[in-house]
Amino acid sequence: MKVMFDHSTPFFLTHGGFQIQIEQTKAALEAIGVEVAYARWWDGSQKADVLHYFGRPPLGYAPSLIRSGFKLVLAELLTGMSSRSPLQRWSQRALKVTAEKFLPSVLTMRLSWDCFRQAHACIALTPWEAQLLHEMFQAPLERLHCVPNGVEKVFLESTPASKRGPWLVCTATITERKRPLELAQLAVAAERPVWIIGRPYAEGDPYARRFLAFVKQHPKLVRYEGGISDRVQLAKLYREARGFVLLSTMESLSLSALEAAACECPLLLSDLEWARCTFGENAAYCPVKNNPAAVAALQRFYDQAPQLKPPPRPKSWLEVARMFEEIYRSILKS
Repeated sequence: MKVMFDHSTPFFLTHGGFQIQIEQTKAALEAIGVEVAYARWWDGSQKADVLHYFGRPPLGYAPSLIRSGFKLVLAELLTGMSSRSPLQRWSQRALKVTAEKFLPSVLTMRLSWDCFRQAHACIALTPWEAQLLHEMFQAPLERLHCVPNGVEKVFLESTPASKRGPWLVCTATITERKRPLELAQLAVAAERPVWIIGRPYAEGDPYARRFLAFVKQHPKLVRYEGGISDRVQLAKLYREARGFVLLSTMESLSLSALEAAACECPLLLSDLEWARCTFGENAAYCPVKNNPAAVAALQRFYDQAPQLKPPPRPKSWLEVARMFEEIYRSILKS
């Protein structure tokens, strides 16, 4: 069995969860004996049994691929949709139904809504996203599979610290969606120290500049030294942190939250569906917007963190790879 991976955005234009997910999935599949190659757009002779597309493919991609004899697996991230309110999702679905009914098909086809009905398998990171793929895009239930992100061995096999330190830690890209500035402001208002780790997409980004300016004003409560690429060091940091905090407005399934969970670090997450369906009662939750309730939630989490039960162990990338291998083999048989 040979599998081909494809994705729409070059890695040199972005960094973050999707890149890690693709690279770690490929490495884990190869480790269990599955042949995996990246799609080469210039190579007309490239062949594979299964094409695993990360994201939503462009117009015409799915039917052309299937006509060529490939089995198509789609792994879309519904990051924005899964974080919207019920009213916003209802409005989006109503707009979709109206567009499909009244607009020329040449226009709606460009949005690739049909690809989820055409694919041989659709992958969701959480049961919540699987539900949305069915409700919003009519992905057939029998073709829906829930496969979470995995975690590297360096986190799963890390050694517990003798004592946790005073800092809450947040690992996230310095961008509006992840809300590191708002977290820093919340920490100052709550008078609880937070250590934010990550880098901006671009050094000149206005949001990043505002974040750095705020950090300089509050060095006792907000710590920032950039990103940490050393995974061993990062695992040690999770083990020694008082707790992990991620107050982003949108997520699919946070890799950093899973890494912290693997290191048995207590979690405080935005009160969104992805977090609750993943961690349930094994995490604490905070309102997305900064308000007195959010300040109280951060204070309460900080004070109670040493007594909180650690999150359950997440899956390793090898376990995730075996789930994918089973899906690939099942669609090849069918």
